[in-house]
Amino acid sequence: MRVYVPLTLPGLAEAHKTGELGSGPFLAYAVTPALREWYLSDDIEELEYAALNRAAAASLRLLALDPGAPRRRVVVAVDVADGAASADPDRSLEPSALGEVRVAAPVALAKAAAVHVDSDEAEADVSAAADALGAADRGDDDAQFIVDGAEDHELLWFATQEIPNLVGRDD
Repeated sequence: MRVYVPLTLPGLAEAHKTGELGSGPFLAYAVTPALREWYLSDDIEELEYAALNRAAAASLRLLALDPGAPRRRVVVAVDVADGAASADPDRSLEPSALGEVRVAAPVALAKAAAVHVDSDEAEADVSAAADALGAADRGDDDAQFIVDGAEDHELLWFATQEIPNLVGRDD
């Protein structure tokens, strides 16, 4: 099963240093039955793209909690065994939890298929969105417009071999 793990650049640097994603259990996003029902598509690529975007939104929430982190959303795509990730049936139909899964144990970063990161050009919009997230959550339409502006930026695809360049390490 492919899962999408939301991170920040410091979180990616930590995963690179330790060689592991998460300390188990940790939050990720995947193509769940609820996401399939919500998205109304049988195209697996479209569904995985929807799960990736849900993880990007979660990465934005991580950025809102870490004002010192570079303002770029990060998502790591990793394949785990089918039983390693599960959706909470009590939350699976909540709009905020669509596609959300818990991965039971740490996953070796070496199992990652790719890393998705915002471009430098997205930083201003992502920064504004992270700052506006709280107000958007409280129903402020102007703040929601700012958050949606970050979602207009496509995450770039990077091979796992490029992680040292992304986190500023040469090893």
